[in-house]
Amino acid sequence: MAFDRLVRFEQDGTAHYGDIVEITQKGYLVKKLNGSINDGFTPTSGDAVLVEHLLCPVKRAAIIQCIGLNYKQHAKEASLEVPEYPVVFTKPPDALTGPNTAISICPGAQPMLDYEGELTVIISKDCKNLPVDVNLPEYVLGYTAGNDVSARNYQLPAAGGGQYGYAKSFNGFAPIGPWIASPRLVPDLKVLRYKTRVNGEVRQETGVDDMIWSVQQILHHLSRGTTLRAGTVIMTGTPSGVGFFRKQFLKDGDVVEVEIEGLMTLSNKMEFEKH
Repeated sequence: MAFDRLVRFEQDGTAHYGDIVEITQKGYLVKKLNGSINDGFTPTSGDAVLVEHLLCPVKRAAIIQCIGLNYKQHAKEASLEVPEYPVVFTKPPDALTGPNTAISICPGAQPMLDYEGELTVIISKDCKNLPVDVNLPEYVLGYTAGNDVSARNYQLPAAGGGQYGYAKSFNGFAPIGPWIASPRLVPDLKVLRYKTRVNGEVRQETGVDDMIWSVQQILHHLSRGTTLRAGTVIMTGTPSGVGFFRKQFLKDGDVVEVEIEGLMTLSNKMEFEKH
């Protein structure tokens, strides 16, 4: 694999992929890469460039697959019985956005706006009917931080009839980044820990070992009879501590950070549109 930390950035009006060489006080030293997620990446011969702002690491996803109720402690706080198979819902491509990007919240989604920090998987090549013991580096481009932003007022059973999709599908409701960490940086997913902060206050904190369905089991289930395209974004579920059960919803100007310890921190500000 040609990268450790895959990023997208803009230079002279053109978007490029690159591999972070160093993080400095002035920005990121990035080595440009040739290629794409579909075609693979190769290093270039040029020098590293200094980049101040990173774009969403995935240019466009054909689909964003999401898993609900995938942490034991979250199922417990929600008083929900774990089903036989993972709860699956999707977000449209325009829900995708990048790091340090303000998320514009339409008036209808503002009353019960919530965060859901999630470990997020990016698929590297088209695949179908993956085995339950799938070799992850063969099909996973890497891992990133994600926030499954949710308008709970549309998710409540009386409002949405039990479906999740609409409440979570507004533009910008799937921020990911700031980069994609190569699988070689994450040889054992079970030891990963991550947390979600709102304005610096920790709201969620978990280990991936609290997952009900592992990443391998998720890929096996999602690819059953279904082609997962290269660049597919998979949000693997959120732990306990969501705002709904804390009765602490997001407000205009709140900054949500999702930190995967030792790897990256995703940050986004919520900006409420005027009524």
